[in-house]
Parts: sequence; C-alpha cells; structure tokens
Amino acid sequence: MLMQLLAAATVTLAGLYLLLLGVAAFAAPALARRFLFGFAGSARLHALELAVRVWVGGALVLHAERLPWSTGFAIAGWVLLVTTAVLALVPWRLHRRFAAWSVARAVRHLGLLGAASIAFGCVVLIAVARSIA
Repeated sequence: MLMQLLAAATVTLAGLYLLLLGVAAFAAPALARRFLFGFAGSARLHALELAVRVWVGGALVLHAERLPWSTGFAIAGWVLLVTTAVLALVPWRLHRRFAAWSVARAVRHLGLLGAASIAFGCVVLIAVARSIA
C-alpha cells in the first residue's frame, strides 16, 4: 500500500515536473536552457540524475497498471530504467559531453520541447486523476 502511494506520488511529481519545464520553456526560456544544460554537469549531478531516473522509472512501472494507457506508462518506465542502466555504465564525463551535445540541439527547438513537455505533463496528470476517480 505504501509502495503504491509512493509510486503514485512520484508519477504525479513527474507530471508536474514536465508541466513546469514546459511552462518555463515559454515563460523563462533562459532559465529553462540553464536548467537543461545542467544535466551531467558533475559526477554528483550525474549520480543524482541516475537515481531520479531509477526512482521515476520504477514508479511508472509499478503504478502503470492503475493508470489509463497502462501499456504506454509501463513502456516509458522500462525505457527510463534501461537507458539509466546504460548511462550507469558510461563514465560521467562522456555523459556530460553527450548531454552538452544533445541539449544544444534540443534548445534550438525550445518551443517544441516546451509544448511537448506541457502535453506529456498533462497526459500524466490526467491519467493520475482518472486513476483516483
């Protein structure tokens, strides 16, 4: 019961994170860019990112059966878990270089990234709300 509650809370927070990232992309683009460029900025941030990804991925897998579109949420959770396992095997300096390269390309399309973040955040929050109702 407690594990399900923690999983539901984590999925809800992940939805809020996506929603806020999307809003920031439009309302405070410089802040959003700075935040995104911070990924893998140090060994400590690399480890923190991996821990958060495992936590959220596990929560998605665990809570997916209670959500509408459960297959999609389960797949998203497993993708997070598998890609995190790969990142855990990569030295953080290499992860930092890849993050800098990929974020530089992503922020060129910050509006699209913001819109997608808002859309996916809303999907997550709507799914959680429907699972409660």
